[in-house]
Amino acid sequence: MKGLKDTLANLSRLRKRFEQLLSSAARRGAGGAPVAAGRLREVGDFGTNPGNLRMLTYVPPKPGKAPPLVVALHGCMQTAALYDHGSGWSRLADTYGFAVLLPEQQRANNPNNCFNWFLPPDTQRNHGEALSICQMIERMIRDHGIDRRQVFVVGLSAGGAMAAGMLATYPDVFAGGAIIAGLPYGSARNVQEAFESMARGRDRSAEAWGDLVRDASSYRGPWPKISLWHGSSDAIVNPRNMEDALKQWIDVHGISVRPRIEHEIEGHSRRVWRTEADDGVIEAITIAGMGHGVPLASGQSVAGCGNAGPFHFDVGLSSSLHILRFWGLANERIAFENEATRHVSARLVPAQSEAHGTHSLAARESASTGSTAGEQSTAGAGQFADPSAVIAAALKAAGLLNEPGQASANSPLDPRRIITSTLRSVGVLKE
Repeated sequence: MKGLKDTLANLSRLRKRFEQLLSSAARRGAGGAPVAAGRLREVGDFGTNPGNLRMLTYVPPKPGKAPPLVVALHGCMQTAALYDHGSGWSRLADTYGFAVLLPEQQRANNPNNCFNWFLPPDTQRNHGEALSICQMIERMIRDHGIDRRQVFVVGLSAGGAMAAGMLATYPDVFAGGAIIAGLPYGSARNVQEAFESMARGRDRSAEAWGDLVRDASSYRGPWPKISLWHGSSDAIVNPRNMEDALKQWIDVHGISVRPRIEHEIEGHSRRVWRTEADDGVIEAITIAGMGHGVPLASGQSVAGCGNAGPFHFDVGLSSSLHILRFWGLANERIAFENEATRHVSARLVPAQSEAHGTHSLAARESASTGSTAGEQSTAGAGQFADPSAVIAAALKAAGLLNEPGQASANSPLDPRRIITSTLRSVGVLKE
């Protein structure tokens, strides 16, 4: 009986801490611009709706042909409209021609209006809230001719954890996802574990994290590309959860544990993991000094969208726009690694040779030679990397080197042309 009392007391303490932090964060930044009334449209009939969720949507006046779809999941103490107003997804839809689906929780399901990311009945394939969201996606595809190959999901906090659940249980539905201030899939199976995971994270090996995703469906790839975001000063969801999500998705993708690229972007840390085919499949951005919420840039800036307020912070970097570019949905998609050349602290890490597969993190770490970036190749102990290959990889990643057979710019002063010809002339770069 004492054990039960201790458990209940601990649960009460964790719940009180969470609700105090949540209320304090909700009050911070209140009083901003009002939410535009009537911007979102509710759809009532989209299936059996076992999760008892609401379906709200936004389709721009001139969507593209077979437009992509972004599924945006709000955080606790939010509505779909509040989350959209803060993060700017529907405004970006006007610019880039995609549709937005904004599922909304109901207080009858959760008193804090959180998605129930920690309850197995709501985060299993073909069950509960997860199935309701998939039914909404099918309705959007039917009504608006959505391209099935371009369905993406993003979420904040509980919405971020639910996005992780959607990516794990329906990886065949999503081309990519983004988890903002969220948690990895399988972090909790009940309310107490949810509070514990938010406060401290959870000890698991990378293989164990990866198995949770692999066991959630029979799908075996290719896996969605993942963008992870977390504030370094988040007091509600411990930033360790982003590192655990990284372990999970690195293991699922079967790629090197070391990021290919590390650099600063608008003063914040960004890491990128790429496949052997040089596809960027995972990125992680740590926002220096930010608490629990969505990073955004002022609407007055060129790359700005969204509105500062509770759980939305102007840090000079729009996560929504950046995520769109990472997914490849922004027309002016840029090579993010070009931004590394603007910062002295940028570090481009050469690729590691490693077979694909669902290997555990421990196995991949034990295979590492322990060399620093750029000093040795991990293809074999004691084997030095070909310097020309390292130089070529770094310059290509930075956008400063023409690909073989690629036409140079017409101008003889094109820096790519100058760099390419100079390095070839001195034998540093192979033809």
